Amino acid sequence: MSSLSDSEYHDRSSQAMDALTEYFEDLGDELENDNYDVEYSSGVLTLKLAAHGTYVINKQPPNKQIWLSSPFSGPERYDYDKDKKTWFCRHKDESLGTLLSREVSEALEADVVVPIN
Repeated sequence: MSSLSDSEYHDRSSQAMDALTEYFEDLGDELENDNYDVEYSSGVLTLKLAAHGTYVINKQPPNKQIWLSSPFSGPERYDYDKDKKTWFCRHKDESLGTLLSREVSEALEADVVVPIN
């Protein structure tokens, strides 16, 4: 469980979700691909990559986590790591940004670096 206060969690998770939404919307504009879609509503970000599947990323305030459902690696939970200053999955020993960068790069066959802290 995260050691963030409620206020810190809401600030960090909102910053992360806003950064992800802005980045993936901008990426969609660059790609000009009709099979790519990004939606953000009520704390849930949906990234549709056509035949590659759909990512769902959402805030989980009771656990102070961000949850990810990936069409490639399945579901995972991320806690904010104050030392690393990023959303991190101890189970996979990987940050949310690293996982998304790798998987979306492979799906889009492009160099994607997801800027998230």
